[in-house]
Amino acid sequence: MATFVKTRDIPIAGAHTLPQEFFISPELFAQERERIFARRWVCIGRESKIASKGDYFLHTIGADSIIVLRDQSGEIRAHYNSCRHRGARMCETASGKFSETIQCPYHAWTYALDGRLVGAQTSDSIPGFDKKDFHLVSVAIASWEGFLFINQDPTPEPFEEAFASLLGRFERFNLPGLTVARTIEYDVKANWKLVFQNYSECYHCSPVHPQLTKITPSNSGENDLFEGPFLGGYMVMNEQHESLTMSGEACGVTVGELDEADMRRVYYYSIFPNMLLSLHPDYVMAHYITPVAPDRSLITCEWLFHPDSVRDETWDVEDGIAFWDLTNRQDWHVCEISQAGIQSRGYRPGPYSSRESLSVMFDREVLNALGRDGAGGGDID
Repeated sequence: MATFVKTRDIPIAGAHTLPQEFFISPELFAQERERIFARRWVCIGRESKIASKGDYFLHTIGADSIIVLRDQSGEIRAHYNSCRHRGARMCETASGKFSETIQCPYHAWTYALDGRLVGAQTSDSIPGFDKKDFHLVSVAIASWEGFLFINQDPTPEPFEEAFASLLGRFERFNLPGLTVARTIEYDVKANWKLVFQNYSECYHCSPVHPQLTKITPSNSGENDLFEGPFLGGYMVMNEQHESLTMSGEACGVTVGELDEADMRRVYYYSIFPNMLLSLHPDYVMAHYITPVAPDRSLITCEWLFHPDSVRDETWDVEDGIAFWDLTNRQDWHVCEISQAGIQSRGYRPGPYSSRESLSVMFDREVLNALGRDGAGGGDID
């Protein structure tokens, strides 16, 4: 059973915010791309995007385009979108359906959906050529609770080991059985770490989110994951409210088999390095963050509901979506003004409050991943 503690009781040893270079340096941003986003399990959205055999979508991160698909046997696979002949991108459409093969438009090299090269015109004239040597370069892929994750490391940590602390934790929320009711894309002019740091604390909630604090007081709740790559816990709703919606009422049927305590809580978890998961009694919200530049992040937000909530028009799913679209935009604004201020010559790392302990732990995970144990003169330790 999870052990919960108050945010203020998590020791942070006088930690300060990260130095300026972590938010503006192209060189450090490139290190993050290589050491974090190319080596950790990164969430790329819902498995329902490739529900049928042959379905595919493209996932882009940095210079890499990756084809994510379900092959003819029903297995989920991921391949780099790069032909083994001259390297041309084989797919240009963001999503679609393959019949049985993938064909490069340049010289018509053709691959089975499992990545095997099955056709290469005039290849018999190439000395020693063997199709078996030219399989598409694949990417490790895993499914968890209806979400897909990829890992670009050639020898990745097994998903079951990396996610051991999360396996089974959210089963009662019926995540695989939920359906996406709405997706909104946000282009945020801020470093990806500012988004995580903001999500991990409610010290800012009173001045920034009056609608949110009306339903969940900013000092309510406790955390059960407070070190390592996965962080979070819950906040408590006031008795007169049923969910985080514009009306304060539930906007859908209960998503799973939740007990009385769950019906009064909203759970928030950051899943390093690019996913934020918010679980309400009547819906679930997921953010997927893609770093684009030191000062720019693309954020995809999806709202997941029980299918009955979407089918039954008596439920107003937009009540919850509108609430979080407003709250998201409030968050993105403060992230953007933080980015702007950090870029100033006047920026100096400032002290974290005891109410920002999860932000401190997030910083430590970043430093650990980069092999930097004491950035900021030891203030992080």
